[in-house]
Amino acid sequence: MIKSFFHIHRSSHKGGRRTRGSLRYRRFTYRFMPVAERIRLVVGLLSVIAAIFCLVELTLYFGFDRTAADVSSPKQLLRIPQVIFLLNIIAGILFSFRPAMLNAKILKWIVDGALIISILTWIYPDPEYPWIPLLERVLYSDTFLFSVLTAYSILEICQAAIRLINRRTNPALILSGSFLIFIIIGSFMLMLPNCTTTPISYCDSLFLSTSAVCITGLTPIDIPTTLTPMGLLIVALMIQVGGLGVITFTSFFALFFSGVPSIYSQLMIKDMVYSKSINNLVPTILYILLFTLTVEAVGAAFVYLTIPPTLGMNISDKLILSAFHSLSSFCNAGFSCLPAGMSNAALINGNQSIYIVTSVLIFAGGIGFPILVNFKDIFNRWLCKRFTGKAKSANRLTHPYDLNTRLVLVTTLVILAVGSIGFFVLEYNNTLAGMSLSEKTVQSIFNALTPRSAGFVSVDPSAFLPATMLLVVIQMWIGASSQSLGGGIKVNTLAAIMLNVKAVIRGNKSPSAFGRSIASGSIRRAYAVLTLALVCFAVYSFALLIIEPDLSTKDILFEVTSAMFTVGSSLGVTDKLSDLSLIILSTAMFIGRVGILSMLAGFAAGSFDRSRYYPTDSLIIS
Repeated sequence: MIKSFFHIHRSSHKGGRRTRGSLRYRRFTYRFMPVAERIRLVVGLLSVIAAIFCLVELTLYFGFDRTAADVSSPKQLLRIPQVIFLLNIIAGILFSFRPAMLNAKILKWIVDGALIISILTWIYPDPEYPWIPLLERVLYSDTFLFSVLTAYSILEICQAAIRLINRRTNPALILSGSFLIFIIIGSFMLMLPNCTTTPISYCDSLFLSTSAVCITGLTPIDIPTTLTPMGLLIVALMIQVGGLGVITFTSFFALFFSGVPSIYSQLMIKDMVYSKSINNLVPTILYILLFTLTVEAVGAAFVYLTIPPTLGMNISDKLILSAFHSLSSFCNAGFSCLPAGMSNAALINGNQSIYIVTSVLIFAGGIGFPILVNFKDIFNRWLCKRFTGKAKSANRLTHPYDLNTRLVLVTTLVILAVGSIGFFVLEYNNTLAGMSLSEKTVQSIFNALTPRSAGFVSVDPSAFLPATMLLVVIQMWIGASSQSLGGGIKVNTLAAIMLNVKAVIRGNKSPSAFGRSIASGSIRRAYAVLTLALVCFAVYSFALLIIEPDLSTKDILFEVTSAMFTVGSSLGVTDKLSDLSLIILSTAMFIGRVGILSMLAGFAAGSFDRSRYYPTDSLIIS
């Protein structure tokens, strides 16, 4: 079966390119395609276009201030995608009823039914004396119409994304392209008048959108005074989508609402969401999303309880602050809607509990989803053994914790301990002067966690001692763990390199840890990530040192490190950078989030491995 799959794949592609024969085959099949299938194809394409138009129209509707006379015009334009969606539902029932019945989930039928009801309310005007007043007010409200159109539009776009995956598009390019699309969309949304209190330039909007999607935290504007609640909502959505990944959300909607896609798309989604088998694909996606939302909700509740009364906030402001801060902390984004951020005097002089909650959220977001999935599997095996008396045969593992899990946890705790102790000792009589012993301890742990991608600032980084600054930069360079919400070269990379150095010193053939040998491919990839990170850092630093000659070298190098490794800390020079520098740093944040190695591997996916044809020789390495 595997041979036949690759045989078919090679017959339609040569060297990654489509042959003329395959194009003629596609033209032949379309020419003799049944009329029903053609209609279904055309209506489906129009439905995707209408979904994009609908979301754009709704964004413009809420992004501008409207008078009473302006309200009806956008609503009339929404009738166009509404009719196209209805035609798409009818075409699906008429021409592919059986596949729809077998694959579509119940929630998909609910969304389709709600859309049909919205059409009926359009045909039958709102009666003067309704039979059921409450129901009539709901069905004829703008909230119901906008909610149904938004839900159907998102579902259509997610299905289109899954169909794109089915065309065997390179996963790395899909991931990079999805982030780029969301960055551009977010940049235009932040330009809407209702998103900001004062107009901002497109360069600032693009930089802020890139920083939010790439969960960095750098910003050229003052978030609390510039963004409105709608602007904060857009930034929060970009942080959430950028943190979990566009493919995770797309996979959730496509799989949970519309049934099972092709085997190829399931295999690719399985690798992206860290599932060990296709059978566990939907449970893994649900676990990741539910874990994220649960931690963020619990974190928001604790943040709400720790907000000091000296801030003088009302309940609505507290709710906005707690929700945004919890999301930003767990996603390691580093954005704050509080004046002066985490260095606010009311927080510093408070009981320090908000720093403890924030530290826990940062640690949970930076540990990595593969480790969280491993914890879930261990917990499921424990439950199975607890209630049945024995574990399933497939779950009887000698080592329940993966090598990746054990190595990341040990390395992370070591780095955290060294960073906390080092910060405590170095800054004891400097930025921590005047604090109690408990406050110094909490601040040391907090400031040892935030450089590893969160980017929150509780004490002024520009006042750090030179040794502390070096310690912070090293932590920014290392970052969080792989496949997490953090940046850096990753803890996994550092652990693999250090283990390989240890093996070389001891004369071992291969590095090992916890009774397991580390694959040579992992070691090669670790060194490739390290090399590319150093090269990119040198190039970006060189470029900004030329463009910004008035800024100090320390400020520039710190800013580039923060952007490339998606940290978000700054020495206060982000708003002093020129537009060209902001654009260059935007590309640095994008590369740091997506990964330069993944991008290059995606562009080189069609090349052949010719190294095995060369004889092996040695280099002199001293």
